[in-house]
Amino acid sequence: MDGSLIISNILNPPVLFFFLGMTAVFVKSDLEIPAPVPKLLSLYLLFAIGFKGGVELIKSGVTQEVLLTLLAAMLMACFVPIYTFFILKLKLDTYDAAAIAATYGSISAVTFITASAFLTELGMDFDGYMVAALALMESPAIIVGLILVNLFTIDGKREFAWKEVLQEAFLNSSVFLLVGSLVIGFLTGEHGWQVLEPFTQGMFYGVLTFFLLDMGLVAARRIKDLQKTGIFLISFAILIPILNAGIGLLLAKFIGMSQGDALLFAVLCASASYIAVPAAMRLTVPEANPSLYVSTALAVTFPFNIIVGIPLYMYGINLLWR
Repeated sequence: MDGSLIISNILNPPVLFFFLGMTAVFVKSDLEIPAPVPKLLSLYLLFAIGFKGGVELIKSGVTQEVLLTLLAAMLMACFVPIYTFFILKLKLDTYDAAAIAATYGSISAVTFITASAFLTELGMDFDGYMVAALALMESPAIIVGLILVNLFTIDGKREFAWKEVLQEAFLNSSVFLLVGSLVIGFLTGEHGWQVLEPFTQGMFYGVLTFFLLDMGLVAARRIKDLQKTGIFLISFAILIPILNAGIGLLLAKFIGMSQGDALLFAVLCASASYIAVPAAMRLTVPEANPSLYVSTALAVTFPFNIIVGIPLYMYGINLLWR
């Protein structure tokens, strides 16, 4: 593998600030970002990426490639939790296996945004409709995870408040804002982009950098929870994203995606949710241990993807697209 890709990624300011946040925890600095600020930053990032995606979508139009990509995204969002559930069942009970499987079937919007920044640094184009794939992959894994719990609990008759489940899956703040921004960007087009560009583009990388500083703080604090996961889950949290990214790249090659779109699709397949799915699992599967499904996604998979995974998947693209 070309080490220059990893070095180029690590030397991006957002990634370096992620390291700075982790370092602050390790050296016991009192650096802390007040709780409402990270939420505001995450909402801004979702708004900005969704709005830009809508503007780009109207430029590209709804082609066969777009439809195939969205179909592949939904397929992966359903397939990943099913096959990973049976792997996890080798060591874990049904509740923990289903919660972790749902986490890895869903996505990390921040990993997607970091990959977008990586492509921009490389000067590689990507299409706005990939944001629609991001939105579509958030929710299905939650539904599949709950179905697995229902099928594999001892009595097989576990009841869920499905109205609340569906509302949490499809109307949680991240999905709602992302889809809403995508629609508004699509409706307003180039005129809307020109009006909001100073806000959505000019501030974007600064906000991403500051948000990743906070993510470094949070991830480092979660590392102690890894002692409870054992080597099995740590290995799972590294190897499964690589496998999912590989499947995603093969699908991208089959569909005929550009290299930039293929990287974003691979990152979506490889990432794990540490916000939406954990919130839904706490509500619907309280028997599952949050320290397992949150720490694996946030303290292992997220750092792995933004530091090593993104350039690794780019290297795979360079090989496949020769």
